[in-house]
Amino acid sequence: MNVVVCAKQIPDPATPGELDSESKTLVRQGKLILDDSDAYGVEMGLQLADAAGGGEVTLVSMAPGNEVSGLRTALAMGAAKAILVSDEALKGSDALATAKVLAAAIKRAEPDLVITATESTDGYTGTVPAQIAELLGMPSITFAKHVEVADGTVKVQRQTESGFDDVECPLPAVISVTAGVVEPRYPSFKGIMAAKGKPVEELTVSDLGLSADDVGWAGARQEIVEVAPAEERKAGEIIEDEGDAHERIVAFLAELKVI
Repeated sequence: MNVVVCAKQIPDPATPGELDSESKTLVRQGKLILDDSDAYGVEMGLQLADAAGGGEVTLVSMAPGNEVSGLRTALAMGAAKAILVSDEALKGSDALATAKVLAAAIKRAEPDLVITATESTDGYTGTVPAQIAELLGMPSITFAKHVEVADGTVKVQRQTESGFDDVECPLPAVISVTAGVVEPRYPSFKGIMAAKGKPVEELTVSDLGLSADDVGWAGARQEIVEVAPAEERKAGEIIEDEGDAHERIVAFLAELKVI
């Protein structure tokens, strides 16, 4: 079974993030790491390929500066190869443009199954998985907490607020997995050494048959107009009980329209 896993490379969360003063977007430069959310997808893909008795996991990523540090981590876990799209024209791409790029790259791998995280930890739009599925013309199942593949069908336990739904659809399909769907393995020393020799195909926007007008600032359909510091938490109001505390609390809650 041929599994494609979308693997986002992000600035290290341990380092304070920096915003570009003009674009108000996150500065992405230097070494990037594999998003923790995508480590679950990589592990899920590896386990499904093993369970199928053969096949491989291909990574697809979009990052500036031909950065592959995060991809090497996923390759060290056991993925066979990677496709990296890196192009100056991608700067400023919104969620839809990102989905267009990833979908075009995924097509080259001709997958049986596409796995993504539910959302990235530096963007949190949560819209890219469904957009990729729509662009590829594949069914989509989101919030997967358990995944099985058999007889050309993917069966998923889909996380809900009250439990989970049993959902299934034919392959090929796109699924987004939650954290905890599996426990990601740690790359072994042998895996780390092997990852250095695994192929990473580097592509540009034009290689994918896309125009510079489809991506980046030119193709963006959303704009960040303002970024402001989070409002500091204010001190609460202390009510001393003089026999009428309950009435004052009720009045206070009513004023806030909580009750």
